[in-house]
Amino acid sequence: MKSGKLMLRWASGIMIVLGAGHLSLLAVMAREDVARWVDRGMWAAVPLELSDRGAVQTPASLQNEVTFWAGPGSFAVALILLGCLTWHLAGRGVAVPAAIGWGLAAWCALGGVLLVPSPFFAGTIAGALIVLAARKGRRSEADRRAGRPAAGARETT
Repeated sequence: MKSGKLMLRWASGIMIVLGAGHLSLLAVMAREDVARWVDRGMWAAVPLELSDRGAVQTPASLQNEVTFWAGPGSFAVALILLGCLTWHLAGRGVAVPAAIGWGLAAWCALGGVLLVPSPFFAGTIAGALIVLAARKGRRSEADRRAGRPAAGARETT
């Protein structure tokens, strides 16, 4: 397995574990709120009450909103999807753009600073791996175009 592909697989694994772990932790910590969604029916389980100008927000309704934004409304689902896409692209030998890695690393570093302690910092590792894989892919492409053997390839005589 090429090292760029391996780096992308590790990055995708980190993203999938972070996203799934976040959702799993929420399911355990807020199981009563999620159970109420199921009891009420999933349709409009988290109402957006902007139209009720005089409505007083109760602690229960606030907790319901927090549970939504910490779970299915959070970036955990998007992180899992990005991890799956990265895994798929790695399998096809397609490099993920370095900008994705830089963005992921910056987002996770900021999240880690704002929410200490948290596993957010593990996402910076995934971002760095994507950046390194993109650079390695760019170097390999330049070598291929120049007719040089790829790094680590054996020359035959």
